[in-house]
Amino acid sequence: MSLFRTMRWAALLPLLMLSVSAGAGTAEENKQQGGAFLAENAKKEGVKTTASGLQYLVLKEGTGKTPTAQDKVTVNYRGTLISGKEFDASEGITFPLNRVIPGWTEGLQLMKEGAKYRLFLPPKLAYGERGAGGVIGPNETLIFDVELIEVK
Repeated sequence: MSLFRTMRWAALLPLLMLSVSAGAGTAEENKQQGGAFLAENAKKEGVKTTASGLQYLVLKEGTGKTPTAQDKVTVNYRGTLISGKEFDASEGITFPLNRVIPGWTEGLQLMKEGAKYRLFLPPKLAYGERGAGGVIGPNETLIFDVELIEVK
C-alpha cells in the first residue's frame, strides 16, 4: 500500500470511528423521536392504544373471520418509518401470524377479514434495538397500513 493511501486511511479513521460510535446515539435518538411521535399520535381522533403500547387506527372495518396467533393470514401491506419513508410493501403475502414481529401478531388479531388498519409499532413490538435489514434502524417506531385479506 502506498504512503498516500495509508495517509488517506489515517485521515478517514476518526470519521469512521465517529460513525461507529454514532450508532448508539442513533438508537437513543430513534427511541426518543418514536416516543414523542407515539405520545402525539395517541391524542389523535380514532387512534387506540393497547396495553402493550401498540397503537392502531381503523381505516376500514371488516366483516369476516378474526385470526388467532396460530392461523395463517393473507395480507396487503405498506410499511413506513415515522419520517414517511417507505421501507417495504407487498400484496397477497401469506404467513403464519405467530412468526412475525409482535406488533403484527397482536394487531392482526384485532382485525376481521376485509379490514384495513394503520398500525403504529413502538420498537419493542417491532425490531427493537437490532433494527432490520439496514433500512430500519435500531429502536425505530414503524407504521404499517395492513389489509387483512384472508384467514386460513
